[in-house]
Amino acid sequence: MKPIAGNGRVAIVAECASDAAMLLAAERAGGGEISVICLRDEGRQGRAALDRAFAEASGRGCRMAGPPRIVNDERRTGVAELLKELRALRPQRILMPDPDPTHRDWDTDLGSPVYDEPPERAAAALLTLQAAREYQLESSTPLFVDCMRTAAAPAAFSPRYPAVTGWLTEGFGGRLTAFLASAAGVLRWTQSGQHGTAWDGPELLPGPRLMPGLRVVRDVSGLAHLFALRRTARKDGGEDIEIVHAAQYRTGHPLTPWHSLGSPNAGDAYKSRETGFPAAGFDALGGLVVFTRNFGHSVSYREQRPDGVWTPWRHLSGVRVADELVTITTHKGEIDLLARARDSDGVVRWHRSGYDGEWIEDRAVPFEPRPGTMAAGPEPGTVVFRDLRTGEPCLWQVGSTAPVPLGGSGGEGPLTGVRGVEVDGWGYSLLVSSDGAGTCAVGAFLEGRPDGGVWWNSLAGKATYGVAVVRDRTGMVTVAAVSGEAELSVANPESRTGGLEFGPWHSV
Repeated sequence: MKPIAGNGRVAIVAECASDAAMLLAAERAGGGEISVICLRDEGRQGRAALDRAFAEASGRGCRMAGPPRIVNDERRTGVAELLKELRALRPQRILMPDPDPTHRDWDTDLGSPVYDEPPERAAAALLTLQAAREYQLESSTPLFVDCMRTAAAPAAFSPRYPAVTGWLTEGFGGRLTAFLASAAGVLRWTQSGQHGTAWDGPELLPGPRLMPGLRVVRDVSGLAHLFALRRTARKDGGEDIEIVHAAQYRTGHPLTPWHSLGSPNAGDAYKSRETGFPAAGFDALGGLVVFTRNFGHSVSYREQRPDGVWTPWRHLSGVRVADELVTITTHKGEIDLLARARDSDGVVRWHRSGYDGEWIEDRAVPFEPRPGTMAAGPEPGTVVFRDLRTGEPCLWQVGSTAPVPLGGSGGEGPLTGVRGVEVDGWGYSLLVSSDGAGTCAVGAFLEGRPDGGVWWNSLAGKATYGVAVVRDRTGMVTVAAVSGEAELSVANPESRTGGLEFGPWHSV
């Protein structure tokens, strides 16, 4: 198959060399040519740490673009100085610290949270986000941002905005749409005609000042709903973070206005900034449930029932969770929530029966996922993930006593999939993942029988910014990936009448 365009340029931006070294340690092999920008010169100790990280990254196959660049960190000129560096480097992706770190404790005397991280780290991240947004707007080129938590375990190197898998969707007319978060907002690619290889985009959709994360969920009618985090200024000089929601009712047409859902800790200068990344799901009746991690590291939810009325934010009791929540739809059409625990390697599940049923917490979920890899499976009531210790893809069905290993080569990031793929009269479920070098892999198993074995095939080329798959109403399967050059590429099966061999990638 024709390779996807190259690995692209990556810029690591951090407050100092020590922070840059931690971020560089989290960067995988083959991720592109890497440059480092620091907002201040940390001195000999920081440079030594970064030199060691350079050597280790080179051993993993990463390509370094030279020594770190040091910019003026004065807040009056910091954005301008960073912007100069971005213009010179022209990155397609920026790797940076979390702009809104989670607290470790609460100081009752001061009435404020206590953090393990220095305040300069988050300040540098916010400065970088501003510069990245300005650079993308002036250059009119896509720029993706990964914000990584760099605190101690259990949150070490976990993403602030989890990788999502549902960003490729089908509209009423059969045309596909791809939505991705970027430094300056939501990017959209739109298929020009059903099953065609011509696409329009990327188009930067107008909207508010969003953080670089996006969740795309389809409702029972197949319409795409977008969920994100928005930063808003406070009158006292601080900033709040709230969850916002918009929908696309017609392919290629404007989104609805972004509607604020608030947050579980709205109005608090400290607590709202730690609002977790939302997860959402529609049940069989058309009801919508939105979940998020709150300041206390438990789960809060808000729902819109089929009559259109929104409930206030409510809280689920139970164990503390990490910022990794996944919704699945059961065979009954109800929404379950799975969340990775904050203080252990396990997963907790909440479920209920009917709108008036009480949420039940299940701590006996029999698997431990690698952070950042959980996603809804291709069939009702299933979740896919990578095993914490082996990295092997696995599938778990609600009610099963153990997950099913899916085989395949090593990889990273979440899997995704679709069901109902017909081949020679048999129904298959399809899985798509990215291996350790960023290559897209497609696996297939008989629908409902993952334990019968999965057949994996590699789609040659680099998929460095996630993969997605959709099966449209005619049965056509489309796999999409974003290359390091920030180009969207799609691939389809070579035969529309059966078979799981995919044709060449088409860059759009």
